[in-house]
Amino acid sequence: MMQAKTTAPNTRWKHYDSIESLRHAVCEVIVQRANEAITQNGRFSIVLAGGNTPRAIYRLLRDMPMDWSKWHIYHGDERCLPADHVDRNSLMAEQAWLQYVAIPANQIHDIPAELGPVAGAKAYAETLKNAGTFDMVILGLGEDGHTASLFPGHVVDNSADAVPVFDSPKPPAERITISQNRLNNTRDVIFLVTGEGKQEAIDRWREGVAIPATLIAPANGVDVHCYEVVLN
Repeated sequence: MMQAKTTAPNTRWKHYDSIESLRHAVCEVIVQRANEAITQNGRFSIVLAGGNTPRAIYRLLRDMPMDWSKWHIYHGDERCLPADHVDRNSLMAEQAWLQYVAIPANQIHDIPAELGPVAGAKAYAETLKNAGTFDMVILGLGEDGHTASLFPGHVVDNSADAVPVFDSPKPPAERITISQNRLNNTRDVIFLVTGEGKQEAIDRWREGVAIPATLIAPANGVDVHCYEVVLN
């Protein structure tokens, strides 16, 4: 059973009593949005998040009867590691989902983080110039309130669509992230929040405290899907 609660304009809080119900509900939302976008515009562009909860959703998606030829895949952030490193978000998405579906290779846009933070960010910013408005952005929430690789205490860099990160408080220190402004250039945003360790970040968000996640505030608002946290 899902309970929805809205406490602030354009932020819609959705709480689930099991992780399975969250995963299936979010999968259904993605499928619905994809079909709508393909019907209206002939394509669906989605920005992926890393992490265990998205991985399980990606595994569900691979069994959906979709027109995969119309999908365009992007990533919200990436660690500056070799392309085949186990901690790469792009490798996770490939292994959990993308290798099983017929999305054309030239429509899967991995962040070339193996080039390093500066060169990789510059290259991905060029890729994003041709992306247009995203249809959907999927994001996670860290225990410190970060999302993508936008961390507390960091100067928000909106100089380009993709920017380097040099001093991440989570290893590795060097990363690439899509910038705040570019993430906000989307029709839909879904946050996935699971685990009791996220409670403090959620409390601060709902109390109106500025955390990195609150930087993501597109015109259509955001949907925050939660499990194992309390929505007071």
